[in-house]
Amino acid sequence: MFIRDHMTANPFTVTPEDTVPKAVEVMKLNHVRHLPVLRDGKVVGVIANSDIAKASPSQATSFSIGEITYLFSKLKVGKVMSRDVYTIAADALLEQAAVLMRDHKIEMVPVMEGDKLVGVITESDILDSFVDIMGMRMRGTRLVLEATDAPGQLSRITGLVADHGMNITHLAVYPGSGTSQIVLGVNSLNTADLETQLVGLGYRVIARLRNEPGKD
Repeated sequence: MFIRDHMTANPFTVTPEDTVPKAVEVMKLNHVRHLPVLRDGKVVGVIANSDIAKASPSQATSFSIGEITYLFSKLKVGKVMSRDVYTIAADALLEQAAVLMRDHKIEMVPVMEGDKLVGVITESDILDSFVDIMGMRMRGTRLVLEATDAPGQLSRITGLVADHGMNITHLAVYPGSGTSQIVLGVNSLNTADLETQLVGLGYRVIARLRNEPGKD
């Protein structure tokens, strides 16, 4: 799963010379919380709602409302933006972006092809991708199986699914201590016989979710 396939392309941007009110306006009009900051086409920073909040005048200031409004209207993005910018390549894997964002507690990462900004990857993009990867909007059944950690388990399961004339739509494994949880998605709503055979082979069905889009 490459980032280029799940990023937000052609992101909205500002320059360091733009005013903070302009950045606020761009964010509000386009319903975004972060903007890459470009100078001569290169990413030099990121401005977020949190940066703007920190730069907003304190209520304890001695300035009048008019003075505050005037000073804020002249404040430049370059004065308040975050300069320590983490970026990621468009051909990186989606999970690399998720780890980067999690480790550094950031909500958006500029996506680059060389020195060129081609998109951004956000928390929302990651969540949407997770939903797609796990097949939550696809018609079919999602089974969660418990299996002992032993060679050949996936081979047995996938072979059994094929024997029943079903296609696997998604597959994930969550290792544990001695056992693993296997999330198996198939393109059928009728999995009773498949489940019976799985149980007969020693697997435990611990969850089942049927999804038929368009029906409540």
